[in-house]
Order: sequence, then C-alpha cells, then structure tokens
Amino acid sequence: MQAYQILPGANIDGLQCVDYPARQLGHGEVRIRVHAVSLNYRDLMVASGNYLVTVDDPVIPCSDGAGEVLEVGHGVTRVQVGDRVAGSFFPHWADGATSAEKIRHSLGGDIDGMLAEEVVLHQDALARIPASLTFVEASTMPCAGVTAWNAIFVSSNGLKPGDTVLLLGTGGVSVLGMQLARAAGLRTIITSSSDDKLQRARDLGAHHTINYREIPEWHEEVLALTQGKGANVVLEVGGKGTVNRSVSAAAMGGTVAIIGGVSGFGGEVNPAALLATAKRMVGIFVGSRAMLEDVMRFADVAGIKPVIDRVFPFGQAADAYRYMESGSHFGKVVIDVTHRG
Repeated sequence: MQAYQILPGANIDGLQCVDYPARQLGHGEVRIRVHAVSLNYRDLMVASGNYLVTVDDPVIPCSDGAGEVLEVGHGVTRVQVGDRVAGSFFPHWADGATSAEKIRHSLGGDIDGMLAEEVVLHQDALARIPASLTFVEASTMPCAGVTAWNAIFVSSNGLKPGDTVLLLGTGGVSVLGMQLARAAGLRTIITSSSDDKLQRARDLGAHHTINYREIPEWHEEVLALTQGKGANVVLEVGGKGTVNRSVSAAAMGGTVAIIGGVSGFGGEVNPAALLATAKRMVGIFVGSRAMLEDVMRFADVAGIKPVIDRVFPFGQAADAYRYMESGSHFGKVVIDVTHRG
C-alpha cells in the first residue's frame, strides 16, 4: 500500500508518497482502509517544523481520517469488519479529564497518522461514523469537530440557549463551531476579512458577521452587537495578534478558549483584565474519543453537514496542503484517498 511521509521541518515540498509495508495486527489492533483525510492548520505546522513536538524520523502526517474496517486482530470487540470508523486525534485518550499519559502521542504528530491507503490503530482509538455522515464529512471531525465541541460545550461555563459564541475566522474549527453552536440554540458572531466568506457564513445561519479589516477594533463591534455584554465563549485561533481583543470581547464570567496561533504565540494579557470581570482563559488541546463520539452523534441528530471547501485526490496531497496554506478555504480541505488523481 502507499502512504505519504514527511520529515517535520521539510515543508510541503518534503511530502513524499512511498510504498509502505503492511504489518501484522497485534492484540486489539484494527486495519482500516482509509477513504478520506482532512487537513488542519496543525498539519502545516508539522510540515514547517513548528509543531509542539519534534521527531527525528519521517512520519505519516495528518490526524484526521475516516475509513472502513478491513481486518481485526485478536481481542477486538469494539468494531468489526465493514464498520465505518474515524480515528481519534489522541489514540490513548478515550474519556475523562486529560493527562500527560493520555496525550503522550498524537496521530500525524509524533506517531504515524492517517494520510495512507491503510492504517493500523488500536480499537480504543476508533469511533463509529453515523450513517448520515459521508467519509469525507466524518474526516473533518477528529480535530476540528472535537476542538470546537470541547471549547463550546465541555470547557465553557455552562452555556444556555441564547448565549453568544464568537468565532474568529472561517477555517475548519470556526465554521464547524458556528454550525454546532447554531444548532444548540446559541447566538453566533463570526469574523473574516472577506465579505464573500461572511456572506457564506450568513447563509449557513450565522447571526452576525464582522469584517475585521473594515472594523479593526472588532471587539467593540462584538460588545455593540451584544448590548455591551460580550460573548460568553470566544474561540481564539489567532494567537498574539488577536488574544487581547478576544479578552475584551468576552462577557463577564465568559471563557476565551485558546485553540491556535495563526499569528504566532505570545502577546501579554493583563491579568487584571481577567480578574476584574471574572473572565477566564482555557487551553483547548483537541479532546478525547468520547468527545469525538459526542460531536458526531450531535451532528447526526441535528442534521449538521460539515462544510467542505474542496476535495483533492490522493495523488495531489501537496496541492491540498498548498491550498490550505493559502488561506483561501472556507471550512475544510479534504483529500480523497480512494481517488488517485
């Protein structure tokens, strides 16, 4: 079978398709025929060598993939041949609170990920895909879907219908987060520098949109749209260039969920800005398999279809990376592993 490999730091040009030997299954392991893999900003960080962990050898990249069970090893009871499954970002974090032990490995980071025709994962790292989601749609859930779910519904301060969620940008986490929040009866505000993308967000049901190039002090617009209250949850993906505005845009007692750092990490936040208004900042490091199961169940019941911007064939994986890097996408960029191109 074929798989892509990359040495972290080799950049997108270092992505190579190689013949990869299949191995025998160990106890509890499952062989999966991968159908679709979705890209995250994290995959660009791995390629550039700027991710949180480093390795010395090439890895199969990408955390997010969905496929069909081909073979099960001895002791497997959670899935069977023919099941449609998605892999969990952290294969050792099944449920409960996070710990260093549970997040010791992440797919496509320090261990092999999903950008291959076949992968082998332990049964505990797998979640069944509901019938309402295609392989392409389900492939968006392990990182982007779980991250948004964790930020809005797990790590926030008990949201109730009518509360406000602020989402920065129109990448995968923000668009999926907007869809999840809207379906849960939450008011959504989303930002972008593109009026076309903001129109697409409104078409998806966003209550309010802000062009941050036209309104640089966008946190003030958030306050105006919420009658001075602010957003109960802010999905902060920008990093040092946006974090202080995100804190200002948050409501008293609200949560700023730190998800990413598109503009880099850093930027000092005045503790008094949090203390005086009982705001809190919480780091969101994706989530557990149980969260993956929860978000897919919610999407199934709510009829949510993840927004897919563009699907690339397996043979054009590097082009998919470059398109993701361009920032032109709205929603998710996916690689169809079953289509060679």
